[in-house]
Amino acid sequence: MSGGGTQNSLRRALGALKDTTTVSLAKVNSDYKELDIAIVKATNHYERPAKERHIRAIFAAVSATRPRADVAYCIHALARRLSRTHNWAVALKTLIVIHRALREVDQTFHEEIINYGRSRSHMLNMAHFKDDSSPNAWDFSAWVRTYALFLEERLECFRVLKYDVEMDRPRTKDLDTVEILEQLPALQQLLFRILGCQAWMLLVLISGSCGNTCGNMVLSTEQLILNFFYST
Repeated sequence: MSGGGTQNSLRRALGALKDTTTVSLAKVNSDYKELDIAIVKATNHYERPAKERHIRAIFAAVSATRPRADVAYCIHALARRLSRTHNWAVALKTLIVIHRALREVDQTFHEEIINYGRSRSHMLNMAHFKDDSSPNAWDFSAWVRTYALFLEERLECFRVLKYDVEMDRPRTKDLDTVEILEQLPALQQLLFRILGCQAWMLLVLISGSCGNTCGNMVLSTEQLILNFFYST
């Protein structure tokens, strides 16, 4: 086996060991052990899409019917997962969970994430993220940073406009000229981030640097972003 193959195998084994250890600790020490386990399993180190049942368990924890303390804990746990990892697959899966929650959970989730960012450093600030374990990992680190910028801008757009431009009907017809001009910069910046995501994905697919093990993960984020155009 080549040196690169041995290194990648060792890295995968260490990642799996980290996930197993985290799950074991959650079973013993956590007051939210079922949620913590679901988060680890939905954002594990395996370079393949997460199982839907783990993602659904997270969505149930952040719904409007749950106590706000439970929702705040879940957001904190996702933020901690993002801030501590140096693995592109873990970071990308966590961002996918957050993006899907923004689309599929009620809008109180938007508000809770925005409030979390006001009291702490913004959880989606991935400007310095890098995984330099392999050339492909380095490339996907750039995608993680680009995708995080898009999600950050999506939340900022919600904060400015007071509604979700992806999921809600357009409200520009109800606005006067001054209000439209106030909202236009946020919409332009969001469009800029979307186009940046599409340019990156096109480059990766053309260059062929997206292998079979991670292709489905990239395509799943591509579909989430493309859905923005079909739903508005």
